[in-house]
Amino acid sequence: MNPESTFLIALGQALATMALYGEGHPARERALAVSFDQLLALTATNPCVEYSFLGREAVVGNRVMHELGTWDWGAKLAAARIERIEIDADVTREAYEQFIEELYGQLVGRCFDTTETRFLVRPPIRFGRLSVNGEQAGRSDIGDLGPRPGDTETSAAVIALSLAEEVAAVRWVHDEVKRSGRIPMDEAETVVRSLSSTMHQNERMLVPLLQLKEYDQYTTTHACNVAVLSMALAERLGLAPAEVRAIGIAGMLHDIGKIAIPRDLLVKPGRFTDEERAVVQQHPVEGAKMIMAKERGLGLAAVVAYEHHVYLNGGGYPSMRFSRACHFASRIVHVCDIYDALSTHRPYRQAWEPEQAVAYLVEQAGRELDPEIVKAFCDMIGEAQIQRMALEADAAVPAPPPEELPSAPLVQQAR
Repeated sequence: MNPESTFLIALGQALATMALYGEGHPARERALAVSFDQLLALTATNPCVEYSFLGREAVVGNRVMHELGTWDWGAKLAAARIERIEIDADVTREAYEQFIEELYGQLVGRCFDTTETRFLVRPPIRFGRLSVNGEQAGRSDIGDLGPRPGDTETSAAVIALSLAEEVAAVRWVHDEVKRSGRIPMDEAETVVRSLSSTMHQNERMLVPLLQLKEYDQYTTTHACNVAVLSMALAERLGLAPAEVRAIGIAGMLHDIGKIAIPRDLLVKPGRFTDEERAVVQQHPVEGAKMIMAKERGLGLAAVVAYEHHVYLNGGGYPSMRFSRACHFASRIVHVCDIYDALSTHRPYRQAWEPEQAVAYLVEQAGRELDPEIVKAFCDMIGEAQIQRMALEADAAVPAPPPEELPSAPLVQQAR
């Protein structure tokens, strides 16, 4: 087993002995010593060890640690709001023991409160919740490492700073598939978990995300947006966390077949010829082939890639030899794909206003789109718009004193 996994297993054993034995007990001391030795072996070749815990899964660097199998401490740490651990190579035994005490205290409900403090900084070790705004965790000012649940100054610019990394990662995934034909699943899973975690850190995340249209490559930005929209919608529809992340990966890869289409054709400002349209409409088939040929365990992503342009009434593309219902995940991604595409500036048209895009979805419900999914999505977007208005109001100049307000009631315009 690799050193990263060996240390986490030893860390879990040390925490378990703390629940069984009091301070100074030989078994407890042995477990601490073993875990510290494993940490030293790990930091001998790593200047900083970085673990993230999301649900039941542990991530080291950019790699999901599938080899841990039934190791359940990741879920326990995440449930205790310990989503990130960073340990520098100059760690001492004294600092490590203090870290273990604080970690155990958080697990049993005594220690610092991460609902108020995002990260506990005890150089050379830091642990706590994942940061929303992408700032480095190693700052000395405890609790000032990103917006907290009660903050009102979460701006699109701040969210854009962290999402730029995810967009760049998706662009790298696309480039890697084009270069080697390989889908780098560890990186794809890490991007989806990062997007999911950021989305959950602040309930207003969806609003500024929808406004991010400043990147130079539409396809990669679109992939990120569809992934987040699909995960948010899947959660709203009551799907389990594992299913939500699987749909997020499917949303991120739904247009992967477009890497086989010449870029000049994708950004063509005018109408397609019949021949050009036929080429573009091959991307669902090409994407499904790429996914099925190169990766196992991506059956859902392949299905979504193939079906995300198939209509509820059987129309769309690719054409089906026998009429059948599309997968529920495909219907989710289909709605999110259309909304984000309509809301984005393209070479051949301006972006639609959210109200226009929503109206189109409602118009197509029952024909192209699943009406129940459309209703859930429109409700979600409606709430997001209300949140955006609240954010804009928070950022506005303070209102004049009551006596200076107009006597007639103000009518809130939809746009």
